[in-house]
Amino acid sequence: MRAPMGNFDEDATAPAADRTDLLVPPVAEAVTQGWGGLAAEQILHVDTDPDLADTAVFVEHYGADLLGGSANCVVVAGKRGADVTLAACVVLSRTRVDVNGAVRKHLGARKASFAAMDVAVGESGMEYGGITPIGLPAAWPLLIDPAVLDQEWVLIGSGSRRGKLIVPGKSLAALPGAVVVEGLGV
Repeated sequence: MRAPMGNFDEDATAPAADRTDLLVPPVAEAVTQGWGGLAAEQILHVDTDPDLADTAVFVEHYGADLLGGSANCVVVAGKRGADVTLAACVVLSRTRVDVNGAVRKHLGARKASFAAMDVAVGESGMEYGGITPIGLPAAWPLLIDPAVLDQEWVLIGSGSRRGKLIVPGKSLAALPGAVVVEGLGV
């Protein structure tokens, strides 16, 4: 199968539903169940080298065109007094998350920061460096920059450092807890 973006070997790309053995449990479950009327065949998995998972190295190896269509998902913690709210933020890879502006304001937090690695991994059930918006806890707000949704196809993590998912950008808006936040990516 040929991926709609990047320079991946054809045998490295398949419907994600056919590769649930390569996905962490919460991602495999979400892919199997689907969301927002998205056909299972539209969720693609690309089997890639985990040592090349970081964006800059990944793009250099698998195709410069991926930088424009890649998105990162990061876990943040918003704090107000003793209350902590975990949320995920999805922005294009060429931008950064406006944690102290858009995120803090949206969560109604006094302070917001990136969640500690052990918290992000433990609470999401995913590997650090591979966290994806697909399969996150349904109670979490999922903040998405509108530029991500404007992509015909978007390359995102697969829940582990081995592999990536390719999905229609607009499909991410139908994930549980999804909220489009203007100015999230700066």
